[in-house]
Amino acid sequence: MALPLILLPLLAQVGPGPALPQAPLEIKRQENRIRPDKVIDTPALPPSRLTQCLTLARSDPASAVEQAGTWLGTVTGSARVEPGHCLGVALTGVGKLDEAEAAFLAARDDTPAMERANRARLGAMAGNAALAAGSPERALTALDAAHGEALGAGNLNLAGEISIDRARALVLLKREGDAAAALASARTNAPENAVGWLLSATLSRRQGKLAEAQQQIELAAQLLPVDPEIGLEAGVIAALAGRDDAARRSFRSVLNAAPGSPAAKTAQAYLDQLGPEATPSPR
Repeated sequence: MALPLILLPLLAQVGPGPALPQAPLEIKRQENRIRPDKVIDTPALPPSRLTQCLTLARSDPASAVEQAGTWLGTVTGSARVEPGHCLGVALTGVGKLDEAEAAFLAARDDTPAMERANRARLGAMAGNAALAAGSPERALTALDAAHGEALGAGNLNLAGEISIDRARALVLLKREGDAAAALASARTNAPENAVGWLLSATLSRRQGKLAEAQQQIELAAQLLPVDPEIGLEAGVIAALAGRDDAARRSFRSVLNAAPGSPAAKTAQAYLDQLGPEATPSPR
């Protein structure tokens, strides 16, 4: 039983076999190769002013807006980058997304031209603020510039991550072909980013390319085994391909991974529409 078309736009972990693993994601950390006899105790440095401001922006963004604004008024040139960065984060926290976008762009423009990776990061922040504000055109302008800066810096992973955001904007602009190209670039430059594979699977599914979507969602799940959005998307792909049992396993994995969450409610709705499993006929 296929899902009704009204459910298809919803972001929905299964392969042709069993449900995807639900083990915690293992994060590999680089081994510390410093010999114990070479370790020297050093006093902990106090957090930088930017760190303090960003911490405040997370806990009390309104106060951080005031603090960052005051800081910004006391400096000039490239010294404005850090307070501008904090101001953008704080403005995002209070929901002033257009102002946050402007703050990030100003901080990017205050960043020296040779610091291309930093310019790319701030430009990407501006683009994401514009996306959140519902302005994909402005977002794409900022993200395209950020992508160029990341490539110029030789930071391919950063360029790949920005390509994912570019794809989001392009989908909103109904430029699915360009979005697919952006996601292909993201998969090449940031192959360990599960979100790139998830969004690739979603777009492939919307374009009716179910075999490609299946391969992409399996790779997303390998990178991030416990993720409700990956589970939902995999379930939808399986259901559209007529693999109802695989879809049920996937949707149930979402219920187990995130009980009570919005994703779990969506998964339960899909399960209800699929109906009960068929009872084997007696021999």
